[in-house]
Amino acid sequence: MSTPERPTEVDVLVVGCGPVGALTANLLGLRGVTTLVVERSREPHGQPRAFSCDDEALRIYQAAGLLAEVTDGMRRAPLVDYTDGAGRPFAHIALSEVDFGLGHPPLQFFDQPRLEHALRAGLARFPQVELRLGVALAELSPDADGVSARLRDLASGAEAQVRARYVLGCDGARSTTRVLAGVELRGSTYEEPWLAVSGDLPPEAVRLDRTRFVCDWRRPAFVSPAADGGYRLEFMLRPGETAEQVEHPAAVADLVSPYVDPQRFQVRRAAVYTFNHLVADRWRAGRVFLLGDAAHQMPPFMGQGLCSGLRDAANLVWKLHLVLAGRAGQSLLDTYEQERRPHTEEMARITVGVGRVFLARSRAGAKLRDVLLRGVQLLPRVRRFVRHFEFKPLPRHRAGWHRGGGPAGTMFPQPLVAVAGAAAPVPLDEVLGDGFAVLGPEAGPQAAAGWRDLPVRFVRVCPPGVAPAVTDGSHLEVADTDGRLTEWFRRHRAGAAVLRPDRFVYATASARSLAEVADSLVGALGADRPAVD
Repeated sequence: MSTPERPTEVDVLVVGCGPVGALTANLLGLRGVTTLVVERSREPHGQPRAFSCDDEALRIYQAAGLLAEVTDGMRRAPLVDYTDGAGRPFAHIALSEVDFGLGHPPLQFFDQPRLEHALRAGLARFPQVELRLGVALAELSPDADGVSARLRDLASGAEAQVRARYVLGCDGARSTTRVLAGVELRGSTYEEPWLAVSGDLPPEAVRLDRTRFVCDWRRPAFVSPAADGGYRLEFMLRPGETAEQVEHPAAVADLVSPYVDPQRFQVRRAAVYTFNHLVADRWRAGRVFLLGDAAHQMPPFMGQGLCSGLRDAANLVWKLHLVLAGRAGQSLLDTYEQERRPHTEEMARITVGVGRVFLARSRAGAKLRDVLLRGVQLLPRVRRFVRHFEFKPLPRHRAGWHRGGGPAGTMFPQPLVAVAGAAAPVPLDEVLGDGFAVLGPEAGPQAAAGWRDLPVRFVRVCPPGVAPAVTDGSHLEVADTDGRLTEWFRRHRAGAAVLRPDRFVYATASARSLAEVADSLVGALGADRPAVD
């Protein structure tokens, strides 16, 4: 590991190497961006705090080239129950029946220390990415061309000046980057403390082998089998209880005993926490950006805190890369918050709503909730809405860097496709590259006009049953193995879709209008405009 005494010049300084910071640095490394990552802790924290991810997060790990590494040991959640205190269900989410089309399961549980190890190990792939541990950010001095940052080694006190063109604050809820950038948080801190318990046990010691929200008005709880044969439980503290009381081993054993055998449950962590619903006033301050908990924090009831931070990284990194390469103007970076804030706030609002259902704190309120939810689910459409998790907001930018209506601003699906020479179908993203893609039945070689020097791959989609031809690296053919792509283009009456590097749709087009769309995209990048911070 390097020491911080010498001055450094980098394209990007990433502050914080938790899951969001490490993922961000991997995405930067894939694009050849010179990156310095600093993390104040010398050792991984080793605590299983975050523990769930969704299909969009898995697709982002896939884009980072680390899907196999991060999913090793993960556990799928096929069913989520909502029950009263007696264990009687009033709602089910049948995740085994849910496919949002992104190519991955809708919910999986992971072990955070293992995840962080995989993400940090991934940085070794990139000689232009350096990680310094035990180093804290002490000062930021931005100017028109970049940011000077003063770093401090927390063991020796040695300091160094680092010059970066951009600084990304991925340093969590108490973000030093946010404070030094002069950005305020707004929102609420919830007063109800919770006890989070994580541990390991043999399979025969599990007493409840499914994921459950226990909506007991006396003590709401969440319990679930977790990754690597572990188990996760969370319990709301009752009025008058203290952290010291509920964290005591005897109290923990009593709380977990309905769900696991406490004699065979090896507790790794039992800690009281409170949760927040907070959003930063702004996510960009000149050349300083905030990601993850540094920019937004939400309650845990839908497991979307970490996922939202990963979405931030996937949205911002490709834009930074284009700006650093001179292919886009600074105005492109303004679309980061424009696109990410509305989706994050919508996710937080729905999470708070789920929490209200979960946290009824009176016997009468809980009984009314149970009766109402059982009653409305007698309607097939309502039952399907709950059972198939349709209340989760799909990835979509209602405003931002896209052109036109319809599917523009939505995330493109990722089905399996057949490729010439491949023994088996592969996920679509594996053939799209990491730049822009023009994809569709009318995306042949003639679609290549007007794209200048942008990284673009052209992928012609053949109907099911048609064998794809062998083509070169920038012009490919794939076969639509199950008809999903053919149906998508038919539904949207399009011959091609122009996809951004993060796989959101920039625009749809026909073969005749693709050149116009290319001109629009190049113009919207604003590479020839003056840089303005």
